[in-house]
Amino acid sequence: MPTPVLSLENVTKTYGRQRAVNAVSFDVQPGSIFGLLGPNGAGKTSTIRMITGITMPDSGTIRLFGETQHEDHQNQIGYMPEERGLYRKLTVRAQLEYLGSLKGMESRALASAIDYWLGRFEIKSWEKKKTSDLSKGMQQKVQFILTLLHDPALLVLDEPLSGLDPVNAELINEVLLELRDKGKTIILSTHRMEQVEQLCDEIAMMNEGKIVLAGKVLELKARSGRTLVAMRFAGDASFLKTYGESGVKILEHTPNEMLLEVGPSEKPGDLLKHVAEYLEIEKWELVKPPIKELFLEAIAKQPQVVATLQA
Repeated sequence: MPTPVLSLENVTKTYGRQRAVNAVSFDVQPGSIFGLLGPNGAGKTSTIRMITGITMPDSGTIRLFGETQHEDHQNQIGYMPEERGLYRKLTVRAQLEYLGSLKGMESRALASAIDYWLGRFEIKSWEKKKTSDLSKGMQQKVQFILTLLHDPALLVLDEPLSGLDPVNAELINEVLLELRDKGKTIILSTHRMEQVEQLCDEIAMMNEGKIVLAGKVLELKARSGRTLVAMRFAGDASFLKTYGESGVKILEHTPNEMLLEVGPSEKPGDLLKHVAEYLEIEKWELVKPPIKELFLEAIAKQPQVVATLQA
C-alpha cells in the first residue's frame, strides 16, 4: 500500500465545553478524491481547519505526506474555505499575482499559470475587473484558481460548488477529475450528494464530531444489503404509496421516475409484474443505494450505533 497523503489518528478538538471533533481517524490515499460528509455542526470544518494547519488538535496525530504535520507543508496544500476571502478592490489578475507570490511562485511561472487557469475557467476577459464587479459564481471561479495556482499536491475544498450554476459546477467537477488523474489528492467537503456520487473514491461521514461511516464508495454500497429499484414510467404511480410498508418504500419521486426500496417480503420480479399492470414501464433497474441513502441510514443509527467500515 502506498503511504497515505493524509492520516488522522484519534484527532480531538474542543471549543469551550463543546467537543467539535471526537477521536477522528481516517487515511486519504494519493491520487484519490476523498469526500468528508456530514450535517451542519458535524465537525467537518473543524477537522479541515486542523488538516490545513489553521488550528491544532488538542490530542491525536495528523500526518501529511508521510511526516508529522509541520509548517512547511503549507505550500503543498491548496485550501478553499467555505467563507471566501478575496480582496474586493483588486483586479482578478492582480489578486492572483499577489497571492501566487505569497506561495513563493517565480514571476514567469506565475504568469503562465494565471494565463492557463483563466483560460481553462473561461474568465480571461475578466482579468482586469475588480472582484467587487464579479458575480458570486465568477468570484467562486477566482477563488478556485487561487486554490490550485501554486500546483499543490493536496487540495482541500470546503463546499466548492456554492453559488455556481449547473454549467460551471460541471466545469469544476471536470477539473477535479483531471487533477485526480494527474496524481493530485483532493479532500472534498460538500452537501451536494450528486457531486459525491460523481467524484469520490472514498468517503467519511461525520455526525456530532465522530466518524459514523467510512470506506470506499463502491464497497459501502455493496455492503448495504438493501434492494433498490430505479424506475422510469408513464402513468399514475400513486398506488405505490399504499402498497404496504413491508413490500416497497418510495425513496425518491419525480413525475416520471422513482427510486424504490423493495422489502424483504417482496421479490423485484413479482413487484415488476404488479406495477406493469398499472404503468407503462420505460426502465426497471436494480441499483446500489445512493450515497444520500447511506448517509441518512448512518445518521439514523446515531447515537446507539456507530458503524465504521474500513476498506
